[in-house]
Amino acid sequence: MAKFLIALLYAIVIFPLEIVAQTEFSTCFYDKGRNRPIPVTVYVPNAMDSNAIPVIFNHGYDGCKKIDSNKDYGYLTDFLSSKGYYVISIQHDLPDDEPLAMNEPFMESRMPFWKKGVDNIRFVVEEFQKLMPDLDWKSLVLIGHSNGGDMVMLAATEYPDLANKVISLDHRRMIIPRTAQPKIMTLRGCDYPADNRVLPSKSEQKRYHIIVVDLDGIGHSDMCKNGTSEQHDRINRQIYDFIR
Repeated sequence: MAKFLIALLYAIVIFPLEIVAQTEFSTCFYDKGRNRPIPVTVYVPNAMDSNAIPVIFNHGYDGCKKIDSNKDYGYLTDFLSSKGYYVISIQHDLPDDEPLAMNEPFMESRMPFWKKGVDNIRFVVEEFQKLMPDLDWKSLVLIGHSNGGDMVMLAATEYPDLANKVISLDHRRMIIPRTAQPKIMTLRGCDYPADNRVLPSKSEQKRYHIIVVDLDGIGHSDMCKNGTSEQHDRINRQIYDFIR
């Protein structure tokens, strides 16, 4: 599988003009240090540019027994790939994992889960930097929905130089770092409030150039595969306007 992956990635870089349709494939990395497999699904642009901007997508929590939650956001991953971004969607939850903590305070009880996610993100970035060194890693974009949004906000807090832009889709627990680097945007659903201090105040938004977008008529679960085409188009438009 590893040799196949390397061969496929090499072909994409060397012969970009021969790709006539979006390429989607899944594979699995293995982090020896943590004894942990990390499945990923990759969405390669139609006209692959060797210095394309990579996007790491992180799904919301859907239970540990569902092993393909990272494929539930095709409306977004396919869209970004069609715009020339090299999209890598990580499967964070595995069947043997402990269930996500449901006891408050969530900043404490869920921190180990988020840290695991950040470790997954960093490992995947490091591996793809070896395989695809010509991608524009300085412009890396992190996107996450719900619990995946908590992960990317923790990544922005602990590793501010990891990504250029970080986007959450209605995460509710992890406090957004008050920082101008990386550039941050959060899209807010209309049905559930975020926990105290998660969102920056108006003055903090202005000071750190953090963008908070309220999406009227779009709920938390509409941001995955459950939403309508119209809702998904609005989300795609907001994200694309921010990262392009």
